[in-house]
Amino acid sequence: MGLRKASASERVFEVFNIVALTLLSLAFLVPFLAILSTSFVSTEESMRRGAFILIPEKLDFGAYDMLLNRGMIIFNAYKVTLFRVTVGTFLNLLFTATLAYGLARRTLPGRNAIVSFIFLTMIFSGGLIPSYMLIDKLGLKDSLWVLVVPGLISAWNLFIMRNFFQALPEELEESAIIDGAGPARILWSIVVPLSMPAIATIGLFYAVGHWNEWFGASIYINDQSKLPIQVIMRNILLTGVIQDETQVEYIRDPPPAAALKSAVIIISTLPILFVYPFIQKYFVKGIMVGSIKG
Repeated sequence: MGLRKASASERVFEVFNIVALTLLSLAFLVPFLAILSTSFVSTEESMRRGAFILIPEKLDFGAYDMLLNRGMIIFNAYKVTLFRVTVGTFLNLLFTATLAYGLARRTLPGRNAIVSFIFLTMIFSGGLIPSYMLIDKLGLKDSLWVLVVPGLISAWNLFIMRNFFQALPEELEESAIIDGAGPARILWSIVVPLSMPAIATIGLFYAVGHWNEWFGASIYINDQSKLPIQVIMRNILLTGVIQDETQVEYIRDPPPAAALKSAVIIISTLPILFVYPFIQKYFVKGIMVGSIKG
C-alpha cells in the first residue's frame, strides 16, 4: 500500500514551518556572529564603522592577543572555574545523594520534620547581609571554597533525587540487608548504580549552575586571581577594560573596548557551546527524573 500523498494545505504548512524556523534560527545566530566578528575588529575600523560590525574588513587578533598572550588573567579564571565545576559538582552529588538516601527511608525518625525544614529553605532565605556575615565568620571569604561550600545541597535537586530513590524496589535493599550489607554499602553498591540516570542529570544541573554562577564570587572574593571566568567577563563587559592591570602586559595600542568585550564573551562561551550538543539530551531527560513517586 502506497504512502498517502500530502495535500496542498499540508505542503503549504510544511513550507511555512521551514521558513519560520529558518528565520527564527537566524534571529538567534546573527547576534552571536556579530559578537564573533566584532572581536576581530581593529581600533581604526571600530572608530570608522561603529561597534556593530557583522563582516570586518580585516581580521585583527589584538583582543585575543591581549587576553590570552599578554597575561594570565583568563587562564587563572579558567583554573578557578574548572576547580569549581569539578570539585563543586562532585561534592554536590556526594552530599545530595547521601542526604536524599536517608530521607528516602520511611523508617528514618523525624523524616517528615526534616523534609519540612528543608522545604522551608526553598521559600524563605536569610538574606544577603546575614549570609555575608556567616561566610565571614566561617573564614570562607576570599577563598575558593566559598564558591563550593555554601551551595553544597540544592533543595530542589535533593527532592528530585529523593523521589527517584523512593521509586526503587524495596525488595532489593531487603535482600542486601539479609546478606549483611549496611546502609552505606547498600547506598554505594546498589542504590547509586541503579540511579545513574538521575545522578547524571542532577550532576549536569549542578555543573551548569557552577559554570554560570557569578554573583557569589563577586561578593565574597576580592583577590582578582581567584575570580571565575564569568566574573572576569562581567567586569570587562561593564567597564570595557581589564580592572587588574598587573595581570596584563602594557600594550601601546590596545584593542577597542567593543572588541575586548566580544572576545571575552567568545572565550568564556566556546567551551560550554561545544559541550552542550552532547549533553542536551540529559536536560530533556531531567524533566521527568524523580517526577514519579514510588
